[in-house]
Amino acid sequence: MIITETKIRSINTTDEGRLKAIVSITIDNCLAIHDIKVIEGDDRLFVAMPSRKDNGIFRDIVHPIDEKTRNMLEDAILESYARYVMTAEAADIR
Repeated sequence: MIITETKIRSINTTDEGRLKAIVSITIDNCLAIHDIKVIEGDDRLFVAMPSRKDNGIFRDIVHPIDEKTRNMLEDAILESYARYVMTAEAADIR
Protein backbone atom coordinates (compact mmCIF):
# COMPACT_ATOMS: atom_id res chain seq x y z
CA MET A 1 0.00 0.00 0.00
CA ILE A 2 1.37 3.38 -1.05
CA ILE A 3 -0.05 6.80 -0.33
CA THR A 4 0.11 8.31 -3.79
CA GLU A 5 -1.35 11.73 -2.97
CA THR A 6 -1.95 13.89 0.08
CA LYS A 7 -4.05 17.07 -0.13
CA ILE A 8 -4.41 19.64 2.60
CA ARG A 9 -8.04 20.64 1.96
CA SER A 10 -8.52 23.09 4.80
CA ILE A 11 -6.22 24.62 7.36
CA ASN A 12 -6.89 26.50 10.58
CA THR A 13 -5.12 29.82 10.17
CA THR A 14 -5.77 30.94 13.75
CA ASP A 15 -4.31 29.67 16.99
CA GLU A 16 -7.80 28.87 18.31
CA GLY A 17 -8.91 25.30 18.76
CA ARG A 18 -7.11 22.02 18.37
CA LEU A 19 -8.18 21.26 14.78
CA LYS A 20 -5.27 22.28 12.56
CA ALA A 21 -6.18 20.85 9.14
CA ILE A 22 -8.48 18.60 7.16
CA VAL A 23 -6.70 16.27 4.78
CA SER A 24 -7.55 13.88 1.94
CA ILE A 25 -5.29 11.05 0.84
CA THR A 26 -5.22 8.73 -2.14
CA ILE A 27 -3.94 5.19 -1.74
CA ASP A 28 -2.43 3.32 -4.71
CA ASN A 29 -4.03 5.84 -7.11
CA CYS A 30 -7.37 4.07 -6.60
CA LEU A 31 -8.84 4.77 -3.14
CA ALA A 32 -9.51 8.23 -1.67
CA ILE A 33 -10.10 8.93 2.01
CA HIS A 34 -11.46 12.39 2.87
CA ASP A 35 -12.00 14.33 6.09
CA ILE A 36 -8.93 13.10 7.97
CA LYS A 37 -8.22 15.62 10.72
CA VAL A 38 -4.88 16.88 12.01
CA ILE A 39 -5.40 17.61 15.71
CA GLU A 40 -3.10 19.34 18.19
CA GLY A 41 -2.87 17.09 21.23
CA ASP A 42 -1.33 17.93 24.59
CA ASP A 43 2.08 16.57 23.56
CA ARG A 44 2.04 16.37 19.76
CA LEU A 45 0.00 16.52 16.59
CA PHE A 46 -2.01 13.42 15.74
CA VAL A 47 -4.37 12.20 13.03
CA ALA A 48 -8.06 11.47 13.57
CA MET A 49 -9.73 9.32 10.94
CA PRO A 50 -13.12 10.27 9.43
CA SER A 51 -15.99 9.60 11.81
CA ARG A 52 -19.67 10.21 12.32
CA LYS A 53 -21.77 10.65 15.41
CA ASP A 54 -23.99 7.66 16.21
CA ASN A 55 -26.22 7.91 19.30
CA GLY A 56 -23.89 10.48 20.84
CA ILE A 57 -20.74 8.43 20.19
CA PHE A 58 -18.25 9.21 17.43
CA ARG A 59 -17.44 6.11 15.37
CA ASP A 60 -14.71 5.85 12.73
CA ILE A 61 -15.98 5.43 9.19
CA VAL A 62 -12.60 4.14 8.04
CA HIS A 63 -9.51 3.32 10.06
CA PRO A 64 -6.31 1.26 9.86
CA ILE A 65 -6.49 -2.16 11.46
CA ASP A 66 -2.91 -2.44 12.69
CA GLU A 67 -0.37 -0.14 14.31
CA LYS A 68 2.09 -0.36 11.40
CA THR A 69 -0.50 0.94 8.94
CA ARG A 70 -1.70 3.63 11.35
CA ASN A 71 1.88 4.85 11.84
CA MET A 72 2.51 4.88 8.08
CA LEU A 73 -0.64 6.93 7.43
CA GLU A 74 -0.03 9.30 10.33
CA ASP A 75 3.62 9.87 9.37
CA ALA A 76 2.73 10.65 5.74
CA ILE A 77 -0.13 12.98 6.70
CA LEU A 78 1.83 14.86 9.37
CA GLU A 79 4.83 15.20 7.06
CA SER A 80 2.59 16.65 4.35
CA TYR A 81 1.01 19.04 6.87
CA ALA A 82 4.44 20.17 8.13
CA ARG A 83 5.61 20.85 4.55
CA TYR A 84 2.44 22.83 3.87
CA VAL A 85 2.86 24.94 7.01
CA MET A 86 6.55 25.60 6.28
CA THR A 87 5.76 26.59 2.69
CA ALA A 88 2.90 28.83 3.82
CA GLU A 89 5.10 30.49 6.44
CA ALA A 90 7.91 30.99 3.94
CA ALA A 91 5.48 32.60 1.51
CA ASP A 92 3.77 34.43 4.39
CA ILE A 93 0.34 33.44 3.04
CA ARG A 94 -1.12 32.25 6.33
